[in-house]
Amino acid sequence: MTDVNEPYAPGTPAWVDMMTTDREATMAFYGGLFGWDFEIGGPETGHYTNALVRGRPVAGFGEMPPDAMFPVVWTTYLATDDLDESLSALRSEGGKVLVPTFDTGGPGRGAIAVDPTGAAFGLWEAGTHIGAYAVNEPGAVVWNELATRDPFGAAEFYQRVFGVEPDPLPDLPYTRFRVGGRVVAGVLGMADEIPVEIPAHWMTCFAVPDAEAAARRASELGGVAVGEVAESRLGRFATIGDPMGATFRVIQPPPSTPG
Repeated sequence: MTDVNEPYAPGTPAWVDMMTTDREATMAFYGGLFGWDFEIGGPETGHYTNALVRGRPVAGFGEMPPDAMFPVVWTTYLATDDLDESLSALRSEGGKVLVPTFDTGGPGRGAIAVDPTGAAFGLWEAGTHIGAYAVNEPGAVVWNELATRDPFGAAEFYQRVFGVEPDPLPDLPYTRFRVGGRVVAGVLGMADEIPVEIPAHWMTCFAVPDAEAAARRASELGGVAVGEVAESRLGRFATIGDPMGATFRVIQPPPSTPG
């Protein structure tokens, strides 16, 4: 487990959330899958809800307006020290702002944007809310991954906007992002056989102690396991669709190596 008590360095995934069509059903599904507790905000926040692991926020969700036409998705927010400066750089590098700057008051300021390859993501300038206060443990985010048909262009974009350091793997179509020398996220080149209607996207991955058991439990709770449990360098993983339509992954990290 890793507790986080200081603001995330720029370019690091700091938070994930979604706007859901049914907040109560979302709580039932993810609470049953991950054992989350919940901290529900007041009406002035639209009852925005923080998911808690050991009493520490790890993710959040709000309820979208009834007339909203956009899909339910998990959004990855990248940290920035200066939201206005990052948005200016983003526009100059070919990105677009989807949701203009929103100011939550004390907690911080954010925006939603899309990169030049078509992947939507959030930006977060922390105030009193730094983002996830626990990571890399069951029920918390363990990895954030961008899938795109232009991984090299994407890596260049995030490098120029956020200062991340691309670190391509020599034997895979995969680039890791480093911040201050530490690996913080990854970029996967989408294979040609992936249907064109699947756009570039950021994927949120939550840690679980047993990937097969998590996939079965998700199905029992009304979700859908997409494909079989598979192996990766990060561990055994399964792709899950929740009952509201959002897609995410569960990952069973490999055992730690002593020493």
